Amino acid sequence: MKTNAKIDALQLMLTDLRTRNEPIRHKAAFRGCQPEFQSLVTNLIQQLEDELKYEKTSFRNSIEVNK
Repeated sequence: MKTNAKIDALQLMLTDLRTRNEPIRHKAAFRGCQPEFQSLVTNLIQQLEDELKYEKTSFRNSIEVNK
């Protein structure tokens, strides 16, 4: 099975962003920026999901072309 390093990296980053990182969340709460922090995380997840979808489609298309 062929793999794509960029797809793997995007999937790892998304997993990391979706994992509750309590020390960072506590710092955001302490500084009073928890809503802003969560909004940024949500925006990053959406951007990375869009890029992952694009990369998967491109990768599939390149495999089909090379058959």
